[in-house]
Amino acid sequence: MTATVGQVKTALATAAATITGLRTYDRQPDNLNVPFAFPSLQSIDYHGAMGAGSILQTYTLTVVVGRASERAAEDLLDTYLGYGSGGIRFAIEADTTLGNVVQTCIVESAGTIGTIDGNDTLYLMVEFRVLVYT
Repeated sequence: MTATVGQVKTALATAAATITGLRTYDRQPDNLNVPFAFPSLQSIDYHGAMGAGSILQTYTLTVVVGRASERAAEDLLDTYLGYGSGGIRFAIEADTTLGNVVQTCIVESAGTIGTIDGNDTLYLMVEFRVLVYT
């Protein structure tokens, strides 16, 4: 099973969209309408197993929650970081095949937690590292 980058990005956005209230896109949106999430490809390792075995694609799923100065944004970030209902890891790993698009995937980590500037406003954001085996 060899999924294209576009297929994987769409599948990741679809999985994240199962979180109520979270807008998702298969690429970075032009307009900031929080909360939202989008995947971006970071790297591809073509020889993940012996020979020309599985291909490892590494993605960053960026989640922008709200204005950094708002308490509600931090509360929402806490929800997305959790593993229960409403958490990014829970949403992505609920179907590790992403609708039979990939062999398997895992949310490896929630790395960068910080802010992003948009329209002269600082927004709170987090980047999840997702490993996808195709």
